[in-house]
Amino acid sequence: MPPSKKSPDPGRLSQVVAEARKHREQMEKTYRERALKLFAPICGRCGREFSGKRLRELTVHHKDHNHDHNPPDGSNWELLCLYCHDNEHSRQAVAEAYDTAGPDRQDAADFDNKPFAGLDKLLQNKE
Repeated sequence: MPPSKKSPDPGRLSQVVAEARKHREQMEKTYRERALKLFAPICGRCGREFSGKRLRELTVHHKDHNHDHNPPDGSNWELLCLYCHDNEHSRQAVAEAYDTAGPDRQDAADFDNKPFAGLDKLLQNKE
């Protein structure tokens, strides 16, 4: 009989996930603090200003959508309010859904459907 595969240790898996989350939170805190020092606390889209408790509503958006790309000069970041940040990611998702680039995708301008093809013949027969 072939050796049975061991199921992953649930305790170890939980530990790895917890460590990954903690690391991500530390990274976010680090680049967020740097971004808030580099840029004025103003949303880059709607122009709202944030201070005090409302500063937490201001988020760091990665322009290239790569959260691991955090240059020290902040060139990949922009500060966006929660609403504008959600809007930006929604726009990106829609753009990706409508993306027609690629060898396997047909261009949106190429339509095979011709709903009025042969209509002239049908109208001539009716008269």
